[in-house]
Amino acid sequence: MRRSIATASELAALAHALTGCSGVQSALDPAGAEAGSIATLFWVMAVVGAAIWTAVTATLLCASRERRRLHSEAAAGHLILWGGAIFPSVILVVLLGYAVWLIPDIRPWSQGERGGLRIEVVGEQYWWRVKYLPAGGGPAVESANEVRLPVGERVDFTLQSADVIHSFWIPSLGGKMDMVPGRVNRLSLKATKSGTYRGACAEFCGTSHALMAFTVLAMEPADFSSWLARRASPSENATAPGYETFTAQGCAACHAVRGTDADGRIGPDLSHVGSRATIAAGILKNDESAIARFVSEPDVVKPGALMPAFGMLPTKDIAEIAAYLEGLQ
Repeated sequence: MRRSIATASELAALAHALTGCSGVQSALDPAGAEAGSIATLFWVMAVVGAAIWTAVTATLLCASRERRRLHSEAAAGHLILWGGAIFPSVILVVLLGYAVWLIPDIRPWSQGERGGLRIEVVGEQYWWRVKYLPAGGGPAVESANEVRLPVGERVDFTLQSADVIHSFWIPSLGGKMDMVPGRVNRLSLKATKSGTYRGACAEFCGTSHALMAFTVLAMEPADFSSWLARRASPSENATAPGYETFTAQGCAACHAVRGTDADGRIGPDLSHVGSRATIAAGILKNDESAIARFVSEPDVVKPGALMPAFGMLPTKDIAEIAAYLEGLQ
């Protein structure tokens, strides 16, 4: 009975552990061409490592159960030479060669492969400035804390930092790339499966490093083109009630809303903020109550955030600003 319970517990623990191999932020559940190559490399190395571990463990067990007897110096020398030098060297060379062979798939930008759409991403403490630059010279579209890209099409990213070193990483789509102040790094990704994924900063960048995430949506090409065309135009609610309060309280000094006089460049572009899944760089669900909370106490939601707190404003004003922003679809 106890054995059955132990076996059931072990199986439950294994099943629970395996759930970590999937999800919106798993490098082992690839949804991109580059992530697929990285996952393949991981599994190859895991299988080879498991095989070596099994062989070494089996050798130790055999040695422990053998009757005590002396081995010749020549036999011991052969074991050390083949098992301790030649075999490990061959395995390491083969794995290294396989990893080098995969580099063009993992970093296609370095091989001259270019996509049509370019997305500029700037990492800031603690959020992401995102700008879409369509092929053919279409109008640029700016957003924040959300990246959308068409499935099956290669997208080129130019990555920069406005303050400290950040690292741009979408585990389900590809490898990470550092964002270094004063330098422009490039990354190329191709989503192979539509869906919603999660990106994050993979380099410690300050107090709220762990609170610096972003949503990634891989869309069918036609849907993406329609979405991009809509985002190039102002929101229908750009001058809706609440806009006056938004500008009167100084929000327009830091934020831009397309189609209005608000053209601040310090903070995120809010032109279509109501259509995003989250606010505060993936930390809060996007609804009026969450927006009101972040406007009132951004330093509590995200310690170290540069946005000043507006909790001193009348509750009515905060509610009007939150309703206005939530309506910017």
